[in-house]
Amino acid sequence: MASHTPGAPVFAPPADLPEWALRAVDLANPRLGARALYASDDFFAEVARMLNPEPAQFVPGKFDTNGKWMDGWESRRKRVAGHDWALVKLGVKGIIRGFDVDTSHFTGNYPPAVSIEATVSASDDVDSLKGASWTEILPATPLGPNSHHLIECASTAAWTHLRVNIYPDGGIARLRVYGRPVGTLETLTGDETIDLLAMENGGRAVSWNDASFGSTVAALMLPGRGQNMGDGWETRRRREPGNDWCVLELGAPGSVERIEVDTAFFKGNYPDRCSIQAAYVSGGTDRSITTQSMFWQTLLPEQKLQMDAVHSFSDEIARLGPITHVRFNIFPDGGVSRLRLWGKVHKKGV
Repeated sequence: MASHTPGAPVFAPPADLPEWALRAVDLANPRLGARALYASDDFFAEVARMLNPEPAQFVPGKFDTNGKWMDGWESRRKRVAGHDWALVKLGVKGIIRGFDVDTSHFTGNYPPAVSIEATVSASDDVDSLKGASWTEILPATPLGPNSHHLIECASTAAWTHLRVNIYPDGGIARLRVYGRPVGTLETLTGDETIDLLAMENGGRAVSWNDASFGSTVAALMLPGRGQNMGDGWETRRRREPGNDWCVLELGAPGSVERIEVDTAFFKGNYPDRCSIQAAYVSGGTDRSITTQSMFWQTLLPEQKLQMDAVHSFSDEIARLGPITHVRFNIFPDGGVSRLRLWGKVHKKGV
């Protein structure tokens, strides 16, 4: 779905993700606040690398004081009974749909199996988590070398922390935890103004026509401003009529009051103009939603954009009432760092 700009922060899942992953976000993304808290052993490669949002790399000839440098979590060869394990805090509490346990570049040193347990905890204290009550949400599952293992999860509960067990030792390049955030909007009364599209609030990318440079479209919904030109959605130079677009789902139905379009770091390649269409969608698939998006009502008419700037719109917004999805159009092509839809969550019956 996207090519990788070397050295740039990316949010690039495998192009062949199953539907359950495509309709989810990576709850273990550090940009959402996820952290590796502890590992029973990370002698060869520190456990924090396992959550890096960039694809795993292999650097020939790179060694450190403990041996070959590996891009992921790797424990030493176990010479006693037992297995290695790690504690991971999810960026936001969420219902987990499945995992990508990625052993890329781990060939003779991958774990033969993995299992994952989950718990809900208000504390990140390692000692407290060690004594917590854990529920197995992924039973012991075989792993292979140098592969993405896309494994669906049957759990329907929401979790905050994971315990990742590898049997008996070895290395995992990346762990992606695909799911949907919960709880972030449940306590709202309907009077608070929030970013309805933010990934931490459940926003997700549905589809897009192009993402040739930098990150995938999901970067539009990440927290904070972009860190560089690779941290956003950028399309190729268009050499034919038309314009580029993406379809995005809000974290919850809501009414939009203010829109921010941020072109941070995009200077010679920002879009000339943008517009937004919107609708309240109650069913269908991502494909059917994308098809219908061409005919949605206009939320924001075409607006002129500038380089490396935050553009804020309020008076220009059409009052469409509650919506669930938007189609973000850029003319004719280019790069946008962030898109914010500030508004109020629609409470049923209100």
